[in-house]
Amino acid sequence: MIQLTIDRRPVSVEPGTTVLEAARQNGIHIPTLCYLKDINKIGACRMCLVEVEGARGLQTACTVPCTDGMVVHTNTPAVREARKLVLELLLSDHNIECPTCLRAGNCELMQLAQEMGVRTVPLRGAHHEAHRDVASGAIAVDSSKCVLCQRCVAVCREVQGVSAIAVTGRGFESRVSPFFGVSLNDAACALCGQCTVVCPTGALTEYDETEAVWRALLDPGKHVIVQTAPAVRVQIGEPFGLQPGAISTGKMVAGLRRLGFDQVFDTVFGADLTIMEEATELIQRLQKGGPLPLITSCSPGWVKYAEHFFPEMLENLSTCKSPQQMFGAMAKTYYAEKAGIDPADIVVVSVMPCTAKKFEANRPEMRASGYQDVDYVLTTRELARMFRQAGIDLTSLPEEEFDTPLGLGTGAGTIFGTTGGVMEAALRTAAAWLEPGSPSPKIEFEEVRGIPFQVREATVTLNGVTLNVAVANGLGAAGWLMEQVSKGLKNYHFIEIMGCPGGCIGGGGQPIPAKGPNALDEVRLARIASLYTIDERMTIRRSHENPAIQQLYAEYLGQPGSERAHHLLHTHYQARVPAGIRRQQPAR
Repeated sequence: MIQLTIDRRPVSVEPGTTVLEAARQNGIHIPTLCYLKDINKIGACRMCLVEVEGARGLQTACTVPCTDGMVVHTNTPAVREARKLVLELLLSDHNIECPTCLRAGNCELMQLAQEMGVRTVPLRGAHHEAHRDVASGAIAVDSSKCVLCQRCVAVCREVQGVSAIAVTGRGFESRVSPFFGVSLNDAACALCGQCTVVCPTGALTEYDETEAVWRALLDPGKHVIVQTAPAVRVQIGEPFGLQPGAISTGKMVAGLRRLGFDQVFDTVFGADLTIMEEATELIQRLQKGGPLPLITSCSPGWVKYAEHFFPEMLENLSTCKSPQQMFGAMAKTYYAEKAGIDPADIVVVSVMPCTAKKFEANRPEMRASGYQDVDYVLTTRELARMFRQAGIDLTSLPEEEFDTPLGLGTGAGTIFGTTGGVMEAALRTAAAWLEPGSPSPKIEFEEVRGIPFQVREATVTLNGVTLNVAVANGLGAAGWLMEQVSKGLKNYHFIEIMGCPGGCIGGGGQPIPAKGPNALDEVRLARIASLYTIDERMTIRRSHENPAIQQLYAEYLGQPGSERAHHLLHTHYQARVPAGIRRQQPAR
């Protein structure tokens, strides 16, 4: 252990610990803007300046390793003045439209200004030319609010292994953008939105669709329905002060009714429907032949990533649409017929923890119903803003139930929101189908339950059939796994991939943690635990036992994999780069 002194306090830390980490371990606050634990330690923002006795000039705490006998001061007049000057320089080139910014009230730059008592911006000088990009329809870019912290660059490269963006230019001309200055829409970007979660300001946000949804809700000629993803019920409470992972299902349903939605449905219904089709697809490929491994296709960020970087493996992806899109197709066909409503008058709104779902909803393939399956996608953050705009305090609402029939779901559909959940849900149904007559087919497959930033491998046996399976979350892990498979170094029958760390609970549209992005790991684990708690409490825990799903097939689809089911619930993918072009190995 290394012994040092920070602010006259003796401190003991392990070798390799930085001054910033040592201070935080001992309850000493040092401000930062660019630091991301284990991902970005570059000292770019200069906000973590400290005084180290014997060193020339002030030092960046996030880059300086602790040494024996080191004496550090974090709150001297020189340190405070330097940090304040750095902050004033940042603000002098910042688009200060704080009241109208999507990050108002949750902006780290604004919080630092409050902490340091910056009330005016005395410095005047040149401003960067503003660059705005909303062409993707998923992520909005506003360079006038960028502080060049490079968090977005680091998470895209180190965690997701994509490197869709980088710092271009030099000196005052530096800015963050895709290569060659193209739009995100034209870059090899998965639109996963992890950059929006770590951005400290409003430079990167979700593409906001709240006004479009308000207009639909106010249109008397439209029948507006909403579906909510499994992960949203354990996220939506956080912007209202509830603990991470707080289960807010009933209150969320009540809030959506108060917003004016005609019907409040559950994407878990779509997840159960996905399992019916995907488990059938898996069994057919195992028994009748077909490309193996079968790879799940529920994550639109992962699908777009595969289209860019692994086009030769697209035939391995399940042809099943995601739960969001299956729900939309059923809403504008089956539900429209049962309710006697012209599908042209139905508006389907999704609430998702994901920015890539916005891109997915607008894919041209997603119109098998004759209409766009899903009209608008709101992130969890957008729904929280709509609740506030309507004066709805989520915490004070009563518990209410989803509407039927598209609001009925199972525990299996609920765990779609966490890494390993799709795999486990599919195995639950596959086990029951492959072991008919078994008194109690296996329900819990803990061997496929993963945690953030992990590839999980397992072998499961169903009625004598041995399956090698794998689960990956985060595109960096997915890329590594696909390299292993494509080179023949790994052999599996079934693979689940989620584009975001931890799965949907860690999506790009999730609430920004109150403690900042460095608290994301503990927040994700809390949400995961809550989804499994919901599953354990459910009466029905297998997708094929959902009575609403059984009724759907009996009345409308016939059987899983039928011609009508295939037309409405399955899709195809397209290579977005010439075959053979490879991504770089992720640095992490």
